[in-house]
Amino acid sequence: MRSNLLPASKVLNQPIDLTKAVVQPINDELLYEKNVPIDVLRLDRIHPVISGNKWFKLKYHLQEAIQQNKKGILTFGGAWSNHLVATALACRQANLACIGIIRGEEPAQPSATLQEVKEYGMELQFISREAYSDEAAIIPELQKQYPHYFIVPQGGQSHLGVLGAAEILKLAPIESYSHICCATGTGTMLAGLVHAALPHQQVIGICSLKMPDDENNSLNKFVRPYAEETPAPHPDKKYTIFYDYHFGGYARKTGELISFMNTIYQKHELPTDFVYTGKLLFGILHLVQNDHFQPGSRILMVHSGGLQGNRSLPNGTLTFL
Repeated sequence: MRSNLLPASKVLNQPIDLTKAVVQPINDELLYEKNVPIDVLRLDRIHPVISGNKWFKLKYHLQEAIQQNKKGILTFGGAWSNHLVATALACRQANLACIGIIRGEEPAQPSATLQEVKEYGMELQFISREAYSDEAAIIPELQKQYPHYFIVPQGGQSHLGVLGAAEILKLAPIESYSHICCATGTGTMLAGLVHAALPHQQVIGICSLKMPDDENNSLNKFVRPYAEETPAPHPDKKYTIFYDYHFGGYARKTGELISFMNTIYQKHELPTDFVYTGKLLFGILHLVQNDHFQPGSRILMVHSGGLQGNRSLPNGTLTFL
């Protein structure tokens, strides 16, 4: 469950195992009452470090870097970034160098995640949050500074990342599902699922960030083109993003969320994280409770991994660490 339970020597050569991405039903009285079953696609199980959707968002970036004979990959993230730790090990396995541009000043005591990525060989560079937020300005400068590195946007947010994420649905018998649900940060996985979903299906994103709910926000701008190119009876309704389940903002939490996550694990043996998947499942069940889904709907929830981020919580916060 936690990547630091395994020493680096145990995971350096461990391959991705897609056969472990089982579909787990959630047996809950609410779902029986509403006649809205939920299955969870357990992407968190495919690897102890390159977990969840991270492999899918990275795979074509890695291939492109190798095909272009690049020395390595340069990418971005925060102190507890799932993307960074997955990228660091994936590059190590692919014999690529790796540079991480880290949001914020260098801490006196690095996080467990930053210690781990350094162990896998990632070189770290810290920049101010203000500079980090201006991606349009820093990427051209980094391209000049590191011409032999392939640059991967934060969270793999690019067309290559979307194409990889679209392959997630190959791991489940999706024909019988009416809705496919995922946590949403950069929108890369959401766009991939929209790209791959069948015409009768709606994709739902539960946004983990505090942001405006409007048609022109950054998430909609990124995802919408993939909905427009996908055949559907109503392309404008191919996906929906819900913005009410962020619990204060990105990587924020409340006692209610933590209690919910502990209860979910106790009842269903389903580990979640407080940044993405805990909020995702909370949001889905709240929507079910409030009759958003018609009786007879069937939901596939994509578990996007990211459990290593729970290491930022004080010991004892979660019962399943």
